[in-house]
Amino acid sequence: MNNSITSNIIRFIVLLLVQVIICNNINFLGYINPYVYVIFILLFPVNNNRLLFLILAFNLGLLVDMFLDSGGVHAGASICLAYARPLFLKYAFGTMYDHQNLKFGHTDIGALIMYVSGCVIFHHLIVYYLEIFNISQIILLLKKALFSSIFTVILCLLLILLFKTRK
Repeated sequence: MNNSITSNIIRFIVLLLVQVIICNNINFLGYINPYVYVIFILLFPVNNNRLLFLILAFNLGLLVDMFLDSGGVHAGASICLAYARPLFLKYAFGTMYDHQNLKFGHTDIGALIMYVSGCVIFHHLIVYYLEIFNISQIILLLKKALFSSIFTVILCLLLILLFKTRK
């Protein structure tokens, strides 16, 4: 249990630093920005305290907002993703999630891709909707969300697979 807490604290800090130092400075073609901090929300242990998880997701989004000066859009999107995560877990992993024995390091790659893709697209749609907040700009919103999601999914999957625990 203590090892899990330590690894989650380290993951929180490292992902926040990677987001702030590296990813916030990437602005490819004017609208493609990766948000790899969502890996913390995606990989948080399934059977931990849900209230603590929601608080941590909100604080992570709030810290990203403070560095980006984005007015709370990442905090809002992070809390929405953390709240909706059980739906994505149930859809992607099915009975493994139902029995609370889900270990992300030992999952099928197809289910992991489906889970990460769904969560990232959901998160990015909320981020860009809150950022643009104008339904007449729906094409811009969808374009930014789609291309940023593709880039973020690729980076997230590479990072998850690169640091996957070997047993």
